[in-house]
Amino acid sequence: MAAPTTGRPLTVGAVVRALSEEFPDVTVSKVRFLEAEGLVTPARTASGYRQFSTADVERIRYVLRAQRDRFWPLRVIRDRLAAIDRGLDPGGEPDGAGPRPAEPAPDPDVPDAATLLAGAALRLTAAELAAAAELDPAAVAALTGHGLLVPDDGGLHDEADLRVARAAAGLAAYGVEARHLRAFRTAADREAGLVEQAVGGRRGSAADRERAEVAHLCLTLHAALLRRGISDSGS
Repeated sequence: MAAPTTGRPLTVGAVVRALSEEFPDVTVSKVRFLEAEGLVTPARTASGYRQFSTADVERIRYVLRAQRDRFWPLRVIRDRLAAIDRGLDPGGEPDGAGPRPAEPAPDPDVPDAATLLAGAALRLTAAELAAAAELDPAAVAALTGHGLLVPDDGGLHDEADLRVARAAAGLAAYGVEARHLRAFRTAADREAGLVEQAVGGRRGSAADRERAEVAHLCLTLHAALLRRGISDSGS
């Protein structure tokens, strides 16, 4: 039996029934144990009853398969689930390459406003970012020091930083160093300031949509000017 797809929350008993065909030995106690170990965190009603989502059921299925098929200990499973939560591919065996970010889709020439408005869940450590971008840790540190990479308060980097790091790695092959790229950050900050000026610093969903549209137009202008500059220098 597959996990129900109605979107309605499930009781722990319903979770066991949903998993029982693939895992005949699964019990209510097993599900509660996985919850106690922090591998799944169902919502709770005001009276304390567990409410499992379809995503919770699939998370438990991942854990049970990892135990049955790979014989992974809970420590490894917990690490792989944490990687999944940060938007990474959890990888294969524990002694293999380990979690890595999925290959980002190629950028269109200019992202549209909807793309700019959408958030990204990817979060990478500095070491994971260096590996994904094929950069030395020292190069990542230099890019961070020059303001090209901006980790969050927890020291994690998002998809924008991954794109910056990969572009910087490509430019490094042409002798362009992190210190040479500060002009890009300065220009980007000025453009971001122009975007904020255009929307009047307002907040809220309507302002966010306007901000994304203005940013899209700024990127369109930037790309057009850069293409023209390249064309003029080559003629």
